Amino acid sequence: MTQYVRDVMTPAATAVRPDATLVEAAQLMREQDIGDVLVTKDGRLLGVVTDRDITLRAVAEAVDPLTVSCLSVCTPQPVTVEPGDDVLAAAELMRQHAVRRLPVTEDGRPVGLVSLGDLAQEREPGSPLADISRAGH
Repeated sequence: MTQYVRDVMTPAATAVRPDATLVEAAQLMREQDIGDVLVTKDGRLLGVVTDRDITLRAVAEAVDPLTVSCLSVCTPQPVTVEPGDDVLAAAELMRQHAVRRLPVTEDGRPVGLVSLGDLAQEREPGSPLADISRAGH
């Protein structure tokens, strides 16, 4: 039976404006216990900032996280999926692009996020990854 992204995605994703500082993004990640935020402007997806981006593209480069914008370190034009896409296609995109999360968009507007853990819970509920993902929710 075909499973769709809409059936497994997290229906809301945390977003920041492009000029938000890395400190603002990191604080949101801490408060919401998440590893990434979407960078949006006027409801349109511009990029994704992960905790790893902050570490490798900012802290490791000794830039000031109080003054550097999310737009300057985000992954621009991220690979996305739509709610009606097949979960196997989403998993294949994650594999091809070596990413753990994909923004879910409709007409360029973010409507959610699907993670490798979401897919594991659906496809392999007894797997260690699924167990870890459930524990984080």
